[in-house]
Amino acid sequence: MADLIVKATVKEALDDMNVASDFYAALDDEVEELLEDAARRAEENDRKTVQPRDL
Repeated sequence: MADLIVKATVKEALDDMNVASDFYAALDDEVEELLEDAARRAEENDRKTVQPRDL
């Protein structure tokens, strides 16, 4: 899957914190897993639309 996060936006959101270079890959993996879980929940409920409640 393509990169899901934008490094500049993450850095901006973390304000004055330093961000390790490998943090971005780990965050991207977490987001990918979250999306896969949400899609699975939607499918289990016979929906093709992922909704906030699937998170």
